[in-house]
Amino acid sequence: MKKKLLLLASAAVIGNAAHAQYRTPAQQIITNEDSLHSGLVKQKTVISGYGSAYYTRNTNLQQSTASLDRVVLFVGHQFNSRISFFSEMEIENALVAGMEQKGEISMEQAFLKFSINPKNYIVAGLFIPRIGILNENHLPVNFNGVHRPLVESLVIPATWRELGIGFYGGLNSAPVHYTISLINGLNSANFEHGTGIVEGRAEGGLATANNLAVNASIQYQPGRFKFQVSGYMGGTVGLSPRGADSLKLNSGAFGTPIYLGEADVQYANKGWQAKVLGTYISFPEADKINAAYGKNTAKAMYGAYAEVGYDLLHLFKGYKKQGQLVVFTRYEMFDLNAEMPTAPDGIYDGTLKQSHVFAGFSYLPIPNVVIKADVQFVNTGDQNAALIINPAPNALPYQTTNTLLNLGIGYSF
Repeated sequence: MKKKLLLLASAAVIGNAAHAQYRTPAQQIITNEDSLHSGLVKQKTVISGYGSAYYTRNTNLQQSTASLDRVVLFVGHQFNSRISFFSEMEIENALVAGMEQKGEISMEQAFLKFSINPKNYIVAGLFIPRIGILNENHLPVNFNGVHRPLVESLVIPATWRELGIGFYGGLNSAPVHYTISLINGLNSANFEHGTGIVEGRAEGGLATANNLAVNASIQYQPGRFKFQVSGYMGGTVGLSPRGADSLKLNSGAFGTPIYLGEADVQYANKGWQAKVLGTYISFPEADKINAAYGKNTAKAMYGAYAEVGYDLLHLFKGYKKQGQLVVFTRYEMFDLNAEMPTAPDGIYDGTLKQSHVFAGFSYLPIPNVVIKADVQFVNTGDQNAALIINPAPNALPYQTTNTLLNLGIGYSF
């Protein structure tokens, strides 16, 4: 699990320009999906997509990994000026073969959009709720990192999509946008030690819909800043009342609840870009889940990161700006078991308290193509002897520091 986390971590970084986040609505159109979302398409059916590939060198393991990380195909259709359909099919790691756990095919979204007016609309189906920065802005040309930021992959499990209905609104009198959605809840029976709540997502596949969740967010965008607060509250036990009682769990729509809060700030001006994000998860009844399923799930988790970047091409006065060369650095910290239930229902794992420093660049010759590179410095806590299944010398001694080199490419259209 520790090696898996480090490899996951290694995937995460390099420079990119935050195109969609800071442009005016008219300037945000960099994909055909953007055009459909804005109601600017002339044809009824549109095709869009994105993808990325990476190379990672792990110094401690003296091992390199290369993969076609993901390829996503978008198909959308505009039925009329008020109703549109959005869908994305994703293939991860290129290959899905037989029973081998290599790649994955999944729907990243499949929903209907019902427009009330340009600023207010309803979505229904499999969609991505507004939680954090990355969840809605996960195209490889929209974030800094060969792989996605760790805090928004392991604490906030982006890309996080579920089935439900959501309302998206905006004020005419102020640069304020807000959302509220009702979606299926998580399945705590699938939680895995070391991956937070990631494995509890249904992602549209036979969700445990006896339990539900509510998500809400509010954004305020004055000038060059963008502020956001978002939250999630949902039940984690989708069993029947009788099944839940047999495991001494609380069922119902919001039974055995989990709470997630997030706040972030983004800024962009004259070649500079910066962002700060913090998130916290509270799972008060984790001890009951651990007693029922033996998952060693935490009662609390947290994560935060701060990032700053600068577009070097902005230095050239008179340059007809189309491309960008962004250098950046990012610091991330998180603890996936910040608070554990009392033993024997919970055992603290020091390796899940980590900090990461990234330094790298990304070059965008055009807004839809990016070439990335970065170095990642990893620091974790010590192993807990109670969790070591295969001790040294059978396994290599665990190392709390590591350095990784990441290279990548990405595209969107």
